Amino acid sequence: MSSENSATRFAPGLRALRHRNFRLYWSGQLVSLVGTWMQSVAQGWLMHRLTASAFMLGLLSFAQFVPVLPLALWAGVLADRTDKRKLLMITQSLLLVQAVMIAVAVTTGVVKPWMVLLLALFYGCVNTFDLPARQSFVIELTGREDLSNGIALNSAAFNAARILGPAAAGLLLAAFGERGCFWLNAVSFAAVLFALSALRLPKHVPSTDERSVGSTLKDGVRYAWGTPSIRQLLVLLAFCAGLGFQYNVLLPVYARDILHTGPREYGALLSAFGAGSLVAAVRMTQKLDRWALRRNLLVGLVLGGLGLLLFAWWHWLPAMLVGGAVAGFGLILYVSSTNVLIQMTTEDRYRGRVMSLYTLMFVGTAPYGALLAGAIAQRFGAPTATSLCAVLLLGGALWVSRRLRELAAADAVAALESENEAEAEQPS
Repeated sequence: MSSENSATRFAPGLRALRHRNFRLYWSGQLVSLVGTWMQSVAQGWLMHRLTASAFMLGLLSFAQFVPVLPLALWAGVLADRTDKRKLLMITQSLLLVQAVMIAVAVTTGVVKPWMVLLLALFYGCVNTFDLPARQSFVIELTGREDLSNGIALNSAAFNAARILGPAAAGLLLAAFGERGCFWLNAVSFAAVLFALSALRLPKHVPSTDERSVGSTLKDGVRYAWGTPSIRQLLVLLAFCAGLGFQYNVLLPVYARDILHTGPREYGALLSAFGAGSLVAAVRMTQKLDRWALRRNLLVGLVLGGLGLLLFAWWHWLPAMLVGGAVAGFGLILYVSSTNVLIQMTTEDRYRGRVMSLYTLMFVGTAPYGALLAGAIAQRFGAPTATSLCAVLLLGGALWVSRRLRELAAADAVAALESENEAEAEQPS
């Protein structure tokens, strides 16, 4: 029996890895993501070193994510119409170019804040096309039967990198400065480019859809908005992720200005959030039904909000590490459950466009939340800005709690009606 069809080599929580293509892709992504997190850490540290401004950190995040709003829906149409592997080869190559450019600027000593902002904007433009292609590509590597596990393992790789990348970046920043992180990120792209080139996939069949791009885009938006469960998940994601997830842009302020520490502690703070996130991602590798995933939304938002409040106000490094881990667990539990619920509901022909809407709501709203968080932190302090993020998450939890009660009541009524119909059909 081939490894493609045999599940005995892998534990149930790793079942997507029985697919050779997914194993290759997942391994390459893991290496590349470690580099991406190293660059993210170094980029924030570099901007704060150059400007010592919380607002500039918010502006940096704004520049990196603002392209999502005008470009995400078009990126979804492209993902549905083109060969996703070729599209990913292009986007990953362009991200490699961006990493080399910032590495050169820092190494030669010519780097200025405007350069960091411009390169972040370039990264954001490319990443906007990369994200929906990556999200919708998983089903081609795992098949529908292992899709949810593939999504969970991708999340686990992302969050394992979120631990390893910042930890390594903290050491490299202390020893070599930001340039070491940027160069290693550039080298890490070799892994994912090799993996993509080594995939064995059926020949891509070009789309026969002759409608205009605009018409195709509208059709995808109409489908997502006309499906109540998808619409509600996307709106909640925009509210909670766009505004409630912006604590991360302020972490250099906590390390430098509140704890009065250096890059090692900054890396430790990021790794703490990553450690909690990894535990949540591992939890998501289990087989979960819709009700378990819905409960995860509530638990994740509550823990995310409470963890951020602890992190914001208890200015003692061990306590902040605990708060960060709790928040990281909750946030990824919520986001991963949202992703799986949406993909379980979405028809294959709309997958790229729906996942571009997921990107739009998750990432496209982030720049405005980051700009707001940076402005509030500049005026009232980072703990106040982080507390606002926490309050927004807890507000989302209240809505989810009410919605779960409504769904439970509807299920109870449906079950009672079905029971009455069954009794009525029985002969007297």
